[in-house]
Amino acid sequence: SPRLGTDQQQDETPPKKKLCFKPAKEHEVPEDLSKVLENKVMETVLDLHYVKMSVVEMTCLDGADEEGIVTKSVSSHSDLIPGVYEGGLKIWECTFDLIDYLSEAEVQFTNKAVLDLGCGAGLLGIVALRGKAEKVHFQDYNSTVIDQITLPNVVANCMSKGSRTGSGDDGKTSVPPAKRPKKAERLPDGVTKCRFFSGEWSEVSQLLSSGDKPFSKYDIIVTSETIYNPDYYSTLHDTLAQLLHKNGRVYLASKVHYFGVGGGIYLFEQFVEERKVFRASIVKTIAKGLQRCIMEMAFKDAS
Repeated sequence: SPRLGTDQQQDETPPKKKLCFKPAKEHEVPEDLSKVLENKVMETVLDLHYVKMSVVEMTCLDGADEEGIVTKSVSSHSDLIPGVYEGGLKIWECTFDLIDYLSEAEVQFTNKAVLDLGCGAGLLGIVALRGKAEKVHFQDYNSTVIDQITLPNVVANCMSKGSRTGSGDDGKTSVPPAKRPKKAERLPDGVTKCRFFSGEWSEVSQLLSSGDKPFSKYDIIVTSETIYNPDYYSTLHDTLAQLLHKNGRVYLASKVHYFGVGGGIYLFEQFVEERKVFRASIVKTIAKGLQRCIMEMAFKDAS
């Protein structure tokens, strides 16, 4: 289960690096979706389909990783290399905390524009698709993560038999798609609602606001385990301020403290308060295991 063994990598002290402004790019969805799911082995958790990470890592080691992040991660014995690889090959436990909270709080995605920031596997964005969001955009620092994990996961959930993604089905347990699906005559409705981006946050923000396609700000931004490094707080805060609709909400999941890296929920809450742009409140605390929290953010002048 991806719920297990997710804390160790962030307890290591990463090497000190200058912030890297990795260029942003948009990833197009191939017309032939069989290419996206080719050689992928699917697993299921909470009725969500996701590619088996160990198989992806083996594929990347065989040359499917232009960035070389898997090789670098293996050689450095670390799942977090600031400015190189930001953890997108793992599913972090706070993702499941936030999925649970979104359900408990009955957060409404219907007809909303949603951004899954630092998406990794993209499970939060897929939940938004299932909630009938009008559009869902996915962003991860690494292009390899988008191509090899996020995009296949979204396609698998949109193509699976009985999937609730972007539809009004009754939510019965869905069946993972075939390993090599037939070429679709058209993209599934859920996939047509999605766009995929890689690159550093401020670069992606600039790409969105200055691109050829019309851009409207997001009603909801979901993000999990993205505040582990205080060096990134300013960029994250500014990106949220630039991309969130004036009456929008941010739902952020985090551990209380990331040992060795220095970040954590209360440090970020203090940072937000000092900026005086957002009001932030911790809406749920999970005491089981390493303490974790869910934070909700909105503009101070939001209605």
